[in-house]
Amino acid sequence: MALPRFTRLGSGPIAESKPAPEDPSHDLIEAVAEPLLLLDGFHISHANSAARTLLGEHIVGDYVRLALRHPAAAPVLSGDEDGPVTLNGLGGHERLWELTAGTIRPGRRLLRLTDRSAQRAAEQMRVDFVANASHELRTPLASLIGFIETLEEANGPEDAATRLRFLSIMEKEARRMQRLIDDLMSLSRIEADRYFLPKDLVNLAALLREVSDEFRPRRDGDRLSISSPPKVAVIGDRGQLHQLMHNIISNAFKYGGEGKPVRAVLTMTPDLAQFSVADEGDGIGPEHLPRLTERFYRADPGRSRAIGGTGLGLAIVKHIVERHRGKLDIASTVGEGTTVTVELPLAPPSVS
Repeated sequence: MALPRFTRLGSGPIAESKPAPEDPSHDLIEAVAEPLLLLDGFHISHANSAARTLLGEHIVGDYVRLALRHPAAAPVLSGDEDGPVTLNGLGGHERLWELTAGTIRPGRRLLRLTDRSAQRAAEQMRVDFVANASHELRTPLASLIGFIETLEEANGPEDAATRLRFLSIMEKEARRMQRLIDDLMSLSRIEADRYFLPKDLVNLAALLREVSDEFRPRRDGDRLSISSPPKVAVIGDRGQLHQLMHNIISNAFKYGGEGKPVRAVLTMTPDLAQFSVADEGDGIGPEHLPRLTERFYRADPGRSRAIGGTGLGLAIVKHIVERHRGKLDIASTVGEGTTVTVELPLAPPSVS
C-alpha cells in the first residue's frame, strides 16, 4: 500500500498534501471531435485527443509556435487576431484546416482546428465537373458550327455528296451532345435522390430479361448471353436499376472486342443479389481501375469518343449502387477482358 505524502507548511506541523483539482474544461474539450488546444499564455496546458493525434502526443506543455509550425497561423498564435486563417498541408499535403481562437479570460485562450479538406475536395470536384462538361460540349458544337458554315456556301448541285456527308457528321455530333445532356440530367437526378432510400419491390431477373431484349435487335446482339434464376427480389428504384444494367452491358459491347461474347449473370447468396457482366476485350490497366467511376474519366479517350461514350456511364452506375446501399467492383486483366460486378441487398422475405 502506497504511503501518504506529507509536506511541511512553514514551521508548523506536518500536514498531508492534496492533489490539485482537475480542470473541468479538460473533460469538455476532450469530448469534442475537432482538435482543440487550451493555452495558458503561449504554452499549451491541454490538448484533446484529436489535437494530439494531429500534432503529436508531446505538444502538451510546449510553446504553441513549436507545436503548430505553420506560417499562416502566426497572427492567431500571437494573439493579434482570432482568425479564421487557413492552414494548407497540416497533417498531409492534401489536408486543409481552418484555425480560430477564442479568449476564455485574459491569458487563457482556446484554439480550434476545423478540417475543411472534404469541403475543398467537393469544391474542386464541382470546378472540374463544369470544366469537363464545357469541354465535352464545346467539341461537338465547334464541329456543328464549322459544318453549318461550310454548308451555307456549298449550295450547288455538284455539292450534294458533300452536303450529305456533312449532314451525317452533324447528326452524329448532335446525338453525341444529346447523350451527354441526358447522362448529365440522369446523374443530377440520382444525386438529388441519394438520401432517399428506394421503396419499390423489383425483380432483377425480369429486369435483366427486359434489358437484354433491348440489345437483341442490334447487329451483334447475339453476342449477349444471360443467366439468372427466375426471381431475384430487391428493394430499389426500377428505373435506376434498369439504367444500371443497361450502362454496364452497353460498356461491355463497346469495349468488349468485335464479335466477342458478353456474359451477364445474376445470382443470389443468402443476403445479396449479385449481377456481373464479363467481356473478352482488351482489358484495362490497373492504374486506371480506381478512377473509372470518376466523371468524364476515360482509360482511352480517343476510342471512347469514337464509339460515342460520354465518360459518365460508370459514374452513374456508382451513384445508383450507393443509393441502393450496394457494392461495385471492377476487375480487369489486360488482354483478357473486364468483369463489372454489382452486389445489392436482397429484399426481406416478408416483402419478397
